[in-house]
Amino acid sequence: MAATDLVLAMTGASGMPYGVRLLEVLLAAGRRVHFTVSPAGVQVLEQELDRRVCLDRFELADLLGPALPLMAPGQFLYHHFLDFRAGVASGSFLTAGMVVCPCSMGTVGAIAHGLSQNLIHRAADVHLKERRRLVLVPRETPLNTIQLRNLSICAEAGAVILPAMPAFYTRPRSLEDATDFIVGRICDQLGVEHDLLRRWGSSEAGKDERA
Repeated sequence: MAATDLVLAMTGASGMPYGVRLLEVLLAAGRRVHFTVSPAGVQVLEQELDRRVCLDRFELADLLGPALPLMAPGQFLYHHFLDFRAGVASGSFLTAGMVVCPCSMGTVGAIAHGLSQNLIHRAADVHLKERRRLVLVPRETPLNTIQLRNLSICAEAGAVILPAMPAFYTRPRSLEDATDFIVGRICDQLGVEHDLLRRWGSSEAGKDERA
């Protein structure tokens, strides 16, 4: 049986606009999303987007705003970051992949060394051991040697390291354009169809306007 469920985790790194936009796109694409967020992620959400969510009484409208996308019943499932009873904590629960966006360096370190201290770490560990797609979206600069080694360990274990590095050959005209580029690249890794970016080789991307 082909699995289509996706896991999205947000942790305490800068880059919450990427994670929120990704959730919107996944839901609009009709994908069933298992969502979890760390306490540090909640703090960054408020800092960057003025959105206040409660871990113990989570409401999707608090995260996405009142204009929620149309969804099928059960398409969005919230899991508390300490709930190890959630299905995504077990390899027997089928998914099509997981993304941590944004992914803090602390989360990278925990995943690299198998420290399943919360559901986010455990779900990532499950995706690695089951050889499923795991996409980590770090947003940190500069990177020290420990962070680089931890990212390398995750990559060697099978994770896709997709830093939040917007491209400029697409000529972004707004922060939303730059955000959509990264979200589109994440969707590419997850096998989710989208129309968020102009691709290199298209009639527009990379055009030399000096000619």
